[in-house]
Amino acid sequence: MTPRSRKDKGKRLQNLVVKMVLAVFPDLTARDVLSRIMGDSGSDVILSEVAFKAFPYDVECKSNARFAIYQAYEQRNEDVIDGERLVVIKGNHKPPLAIVSLDHFMELIDASNNTTNTL
Repeated sequence: MTPRSRKDKGKRLQNLVVKMVLAVFPDLTARDVLSRIMGDSGSDVILSEVAFKAFPYDVECKSNARFAIYQAYEQRNEDVIDGERLVVIKGNHKPPLAIVSLDHFMELIDASNNTTNTL
């Protein structure tokens, strides 16, 4: 696989995440959620202040046949982040997966459970 085709796969995954965030938060616009230019440092999905309040994640996208998941997760440690780490990975012919810490996942489940119990 050429470097160009690898970058194209990564860019497609970034664009998919942007599209999905915009679909879940219809009040956000394309100016609020952007895909970072390949090769630039920082989160792969750039969020405006308004978008970050709705979706407080620092996103790292990896589209590979094989993954060093902890390496991708720790890559976000190298940069200063404000939000929860979110790594989105996609293997060849596989669906994208979202990786967050177990603590954060349990917080989401707890919040969902508390919302369900109050209805």
